[in-house]
Amino acid sequence: MAGPRDPAERCSCRNTDCVERPLRRLFQGLASAVAACPWPFVLVPLLLSGGLGAGFVFLPQLQANDIEGQFTPTWGPAKAERDFVRQHFPTDDSKRFSAPRLPTEGAYAALIAVATNGTSVLEPAAWAEVLRLNAAVHDAEYERLCARTADGCASPNPLLPRWGDEKPPAPESLRFPVNGSVFLGTALGGVETDGGLVRTARALKLLYYLREDGPEAQDSRQWLERFLHDISSKLAELRLSSIQVSYFTSLSRQQEFEGNTKSVIPLFSVTYFLTISFAIISCLRLSCIRNNTWLASCGVLSSGLAVLSSFGLMLFCGVPFVVTVANAPFLILGVGVDDMFIMIASWEQSLRKKDKSNVKSLLAETYAEAALSVTITTLTDVLAFFIGTWTAFPSVRSFCLYTGTAFVFCYVYTLTFFGAVLVLNHKREQGNRHWLTCMRVDVGKDQAENSCLYNACCIGSGSRQPSEPEGEHPMSIFFKKYYGPFVTNKWIKLLMVLLYGAYLGGSIYGCTQIREGIDLRNLANDDSYVIPYYDDDQKYFSTYGPRVMVVITESVDYWNESVRLGIESCVQNLENISYVDRNLSESWLRVYTELARRGLININNKTDFLNRLTILFNSHPSFEWDINKTQDEIEASRFFIQTVNLTSAVDEKNLLNELREAAKQCSIPLLVYHPAFIYYDQYLVIVQNTIQNVVVAAGAMLVVSLLLIPNPLCSLWVTFAIASVIVGVAGFMTFWSVNLDSISMINLVICIGFSVDFSAHISYAFVTSGESSANKRAIEALSLLGYPVLQGAVSTILGVVVLAAANTYIFRTFFKIMFLVILFGGLHGLVFIPVFLTFFGNFGSSPHNTMSKKLEHRFRNDKDCP
Repeated sequence: MAGPRDPAERCSCRNTDCVERPLRRLFQGLASAVAACPWPFVLVPLLLSGGLGAGFVFLPQLQANDIEGQFTPTWGPAKAERDFVRQHFPTDDSKRFSAPRLPTEGAYAALIAVATNGTSVLEPAAWAEVLRLNAAVHDAEYERLCARTADGCASPNPLLPRWGDEKPPAPESLRFPVNGSVFLGTALGGVETDGGLVRTARALKLLYYLREDGPEAQDSRQWLERFLHDISSKLAELRLSSIQVSYFTSLSRQQEFEGNTKSVIPLFSVTYFLTISFAIISCLRLSCIRNNTWLASCGVLSSGLAVLSSFGLMLFCGVPFVVTVANAPFLILGVGVDDMFIMIASWEQSLRKKDKSNVKSLLAETYAEAALSVTITTLTDVLAFFIGTWTAFPSVRSFCLYTGTAFVFCYVYTLTFFGAVLVLNHKREQGNRHWLTCMRVDVGKDQAENSCLYNACCIGSGSRQPSEPEGEHPMSIFFKKYYGPFVTNKWIKLLMVLLYGAYLGGSIYGCTQIREGIDLRNLANDDSYVIPYYDDDQKYFSTYGPRVMVVITESVDYWNESVRLGIESCVQNLENISYVDRNLSESWLRVYTELARRGLININNKTDFLNRLTILFNSHPSFEWDINKTQDEIEASRFFIQTVNLTSAVDEKNLLNELREAAKQCSIPLLVYHPAFIYYDQYLVIVQNTIQNVVVAAGAMLVVSLLLIPNPLCSLWVTFAIASVIVGVAGFMTFWSVNLDSISMINLVICIGFSVDFSAHISYAFVTSGESSANKRAIEALSLLGYPVLQGAVSTILGVVVLAAANTYIFRTFFKIMFLVILFGGLHGLVFIPVFLTFFGNFGSSPHNTMSKKLEHRFRNDKDCP
């Protein structure tokens, strides 16, 4: 019968290693299998990666870069509202086109002409060039495909003459924003008025709408593609001097977005070069035998195989490939190299303590220590990513699926492929073979007296005294003798507390200034032609925003005066919103009621109300498109209100919330809709989704920490670090001009996993240290793990640093937030956590201080390869 358990081996509230011990035994068994027969563990991952890599044949059909589909909430209310509008108010752009009544943005080409030298587009010279520009665009093919009204092609601008070259409108003959019955708010920009009359106008917008109903839709798309191809040369031919022109089409945003991935592909080669170089330099040895160059290269290869396998598997499974997924290889490479360093360092530590001829024992000890460390970090990262799939944004789901799966493969290949490479490399060293040629190297006493360079390149001096222990790494000495005593000095600790207070205060302030939502201009490259158009549109045409539909969604008794008063009250409530100009509303019911008030018609009974609608349609033909009328009832109808002064994402969010709240409070069933609301819907869920993912993932991290790190206090410090780093990243990304959108949400999820990576080892090393004082325990923890934390940060930054050179917002944002994550994570691991532990550490020192020597062995796995 087994004897009683050692108290240090029992599970308790202060020693929770019940899961850790079985895992260590499991990893020792795996190590024995890998050491006994390494070649299958090398070949199987290579073959598996090749087979799964065949999934890339499905990449073309699985690329899902539709902006609306990927970057707006899946179940956004505006999508259902759009379906209702489409069903009840069908369009006919071949006969009765009306741009404000479209349920979508429509198919169009847009030009903004801005007068040069601060002049007005209404001056004769500029106006003449506007007419020439219009004539160049308005070709015979456009005439065939244009969206039409009863009078012909819909005019690109209400001020343009339909036929011939006419003079510009006379100065001060136009009223603004409404001239007669024509709304000019979106036709003229940069307008200066005098008593409501236009004095000057800096810009003019031309909108060329095409038919998208019926068989002409494909021809319209081709015309727009030709327009984009030819417009630059046409503008050059026109030699315009009085106006500057920017252009855009309904295809532009999507086409520019799809081109983003191509722009980042060349950066992959730079990243792999930097990472391989860093790995080789870190593992370089002045010995032609014990040089770890091949280990470093195979470690990078292992990360590449993980990307190939995971992406291929996801493509086989039909998971959409979104442009944001292109960020994943950079991240996986950095993390995979970090795992490689852990394995090599633990292997080197095992070599110092074991008989080098017993490779099974060496690898078993390496896996027992390093594999558990890798398991903790991988499990937390994978959990963070798979929790990130619980989001309303498809682009985030795809990224998290691809990246989480890649982390799993990276973990498996590290324990199999790279472990087998360790064994094979050890056998080469035992055979005294050159690292590059694998030829046997003979060592003689006379040769040993040669220069260091000769010894390093030709005789392998490091292998001729196998029993001689190697010295401590210089960086570990630095952390032990210099940095550790420095940060534990009482005045320095006070300074660090003040520094943390400043960090936390700045972070919280930044969180209060977060800007929500993705700016659509950021989906294009920095040098795209759409940027000048967005700039001109924002500068000259931002005063007047979307013209919003107000839809009565059910059949009501319009002929009942109390119902009409209720409708009028609801519309007035909408008009009272600060973002709405009540003078620019358009309501068929108001006009109809005014006709009745004049005594021209009777609308107080159902028959007369329905039959007299033809009188309204004769005087206002467009109102016929605003009433969905059957033979004996009105199923739905709509009005229009004009929004103003939407200068920021905050304004757009507030507008949407206030409009929907006012519609909800109305006694009449209403909905408010505009095509832009499809994108505004992200404001309703982005904060909620982010908080949900962060809280759930942080809770999962705490559970994982409690299970795998055998000290509850350590787990609490890890959770503290997670919360602190997340607040810091969320706050400081605001100062770096990064919005809270579906792209930055991805990175905040990543933040959780990396916070664990940097803080778990330091805090656990502290609480299980055998030193007598808190300061000494902090110094020991830093000497063991300070350099590995620094090295892990550098390797991850190298994986993403090239994205800083990308000319696309998506990839630059990924770099910015990853940089903040690594910076603040490293700052916590190397500065804040050690200092705070010296204040509170006496409450959490492990009762099993006899484990201190075992701890040193365990966490040497994180040390750089000497």
